[in-house]
Amino acid sequence: MTHPTILNAVNAFTESWTETETRMKEAFLNLKDYLETKEGVTLDFNSRPGVSYSLRACHAAQTERDLFVMMDVIDDDPAERWLSVCFYGDMITDPEEEGDLIPEGLKGSDGYCFDMDDYDEEKVAYLKARFDEACTNAS
Repeated sequence: MTHPTILNAVNAFTESWTETETRMKEAFLNLKDYLETKEGVTLDFNSRPGVSYSLRACHAAQTERDLFVMMDVIDDDPAERWLSVCFYGDMITDPEEEGDLIPEGLKGSDGYCFDMDDYDEEKVAYLKARFDEACTNAS
């Protein structure tokens, strides 16, 4: 279960975020809400205004890693925020080859990152399927 102070921080961030035509706030909330439905998943939030806002999900059964997905809201231009959703390379597949392989890019391990700068329902669904995979592999 996610600690209430973490949820309060995420809520304060999203309440202060003005949605734009790219609908990145909607994408973030859609994906966050999906992660919250996962059994045994705890969320953490790292706020670095002007750089990124990072939502990280961990499964209760994980012992070697402290997350299975990291969803960053990139804040280099608050008017045009975008998402980067990253997974450990050995926890997911990427059948549509939509992710970018980042050697040693996720806490020193190979990872796949999926960037989104415009809301795309198909990409959101694809990411949810990767969430399912990573969550299953984390447990």
